[in-house]
Amino acid sequence: MDLLRVRAARPAATGAVLAAAALLAGPAAVAQGDSTTQSDSTSPGTTQAGSGWNDDAYRGEVEVIPGDDETADMVSGVVFEDADRSSTHDDGEKGVAGVQVSNGRDVVTTDSEGRYELPLEDGMDVFVTQPRGYQVPVDEDNVAQFAYTHMPQGSPELEYGGLEPTGPAPEALNFPLEKDMGAKHPHQSCVIGGDVQTYDEDEVEYARAGAFSDLAARKDYSSCGALFIGDVVGDDLALYDSVRELSGMLNGPARFLPGNHDLDFDAESREHSVDTFRAQLGPQYYSYDVGKLHVVALNSIEYPVGDGYNGALGERQLEWLRRDIAEVPEGRAIVLATHIPLLDFADQGSDVHQVDEVAEIYEILEGREVITVGGHTHSIENLRAGDSLTGWEETFGVEELPFTHLTAGAISGDWFSGEMLEEGYPTAIQRDGGVPGVITLEARGEHLTERFTARGDDGSTQMSLGLNTPAYRDWFAAHEDDAGEAPEFESPLEVPQEDLGEAWLTANFWMGGTGSTVEVSLDGGEPVEAERTQQMQGEGQRVGAEHSDPTAVQQQLVHGGSIADRSMHLWRLDLPEDLASGTHSAEVTATDVHGDEFTDTVEFEVID
Repeated sequence: MDLLRVRAARPAATGAVLAAAALLAGPAAVAQGDSTTQSDSTSPGTTQAGSGWNDDAYRGEVEVIPGDDETADMVSGVVFEDADRSSTHDDGEKGVAGVQVSNGRDVVTTDSEGRYELPLEDGMDVFVTQPRGYQVPVDEDNVAQFAYTHMPQGSPELEYGGLEPTGPAPEALNFPLEKDMGAKHPHQSCVIGGDVQTYDEDEVEYARAGAFSDLAARKDYSSCGALFIGDVVGDDLALYDSVRELSGMLNGPARFLPGNHDLDFDAESREHSVDTFRAQLGPQYYSYDVGKLHVVALNSIEYPVGDGYNGALGERQLEWLRRDIAEVPEGRAIVLATHIPLLDFADQGSDVHQVDEVAEIYEILEGREVITVGGHTHSIENLRAGDSLTGWEETFGVEELPFTHLTAGAISGDWFSGEMLEEGYPTAIQRDGGVPGVITLEARGEHLTERFTARGDDGSTQMSLGLNTPAYRDWFAAHEDDAGEAPEFESPLEVPQEDLGEAWLTANFWMGGTGSTVEVSLDGGEPVEAERTQQMQGEGQRVGAEHSDPTAVQQQLVHGGSIADRSMHLWRLDLPEDLASGTHSAEVTATDVHGDEFTDTVEFEVID
């Protein structure tokens, strides 16, 4: 079951991939050219140009009415329409019927007056599933407010504080909502950002100058907001305050998931491993509706496991997922977000960096329109229904994917590594050759498509081009263990005539996947279809210089970072052996699985 495309194709992006050069800042690995700006269409319900979402955002909090019964094992309250934006359920403010409220295991539906009742235990997150056509309030940093964590005694002693004591069960726990026609409209743009992963204040500033400045300039996602899917910081949980300042730049609500670098590492059990995250950013798993989408955000980190962590949900969360999905009406598309992906290409043979219960999750979602998005791998992946790899079958018994699996890449890219750019952040090219950026899910009713926006770009740059030659492969072999210390590879866009039979043009189409095509026109000739290096038909990973992205590797070996020696979205075209000496031009047109075209050009030279 794959997702359908029901939107007009965007205009082709023309010009050279050294539109990607500004992104990659490579030596001369790509050629200069023009780029056509993708139009920033504004759907109903989004912030219009000239207005500021922050100026009129619905700010507030969950209403907690303190109680004094220390033996209470139930919590009740009302989900209500907050007409005066006071966060208080005032006389005359009506309850909202048919809304799901959960304690992280049970799911109940509000009655005709918006009332609910739930069992309550120590450590529970109690949260409302934002219904279609409403928004939950946000705080001063735009972080969505829709949950209460019940921790009567507070967290055990933790380095970063954890949760303060909440005392006895509340007498009432009320969830305010505001009507929002934009959140009801079937056309939505939802931003998904992976791995902000700042380790210090300098890296916070890199994120500010990069993806968050990009998002501050965009006005298309105000109804759906932005979901950051884990590794919000890099082990130092004191940096949550700084990341919250970044979310204050957004033009829409911000929601977060915990990653393996968001943990209280001094916690002795999974029960308290994300207490500081919950205190700062919200519940560890939850769901919300917008348009005709049902978004499910899951905590896929099991900790502690020996000396580390593992990708798993645990039985309690899995049971909540069953009950949550059971309440989703037919005709709603489901977006399932995790930090550790259900399955991915980068770690396709790992039982740690993929999710243990993937088969059970597939069973729960059977027959639904689904797309899942993960982070964690610091790579961009667009895996389609029917894709298969040896590692998935051997490790989890999954022969092929039942629906689209995206890996969003990282806002931090390759951990903010590489050459520093004048824009105020490093190149940070990822392990697949992709650049830092964010994914936007475009919903047209229950139908979803995806697009990638590279950091510092308008969305038109979707690939990087280069040459893989014998000289490049020799250089790679000589320096593959010298990342950050290798000498620059000279003349990356030159190939001797005698090497033409062993040289090829490469196109790293960052959001390419099964169903995408890449065609190359040499010197204005008829387009020729390039070959994808990783077919995703049950084979293992293809790794090494021959399967690498030379444009990315030439940056990484010289300036540091991971090495892009494998990718599921790399295409190659063998250069004709009869090419004459001189300068040649290659026009590359990449067409994604939805039929959208992107065109870039590169010039290279054949020398005697």
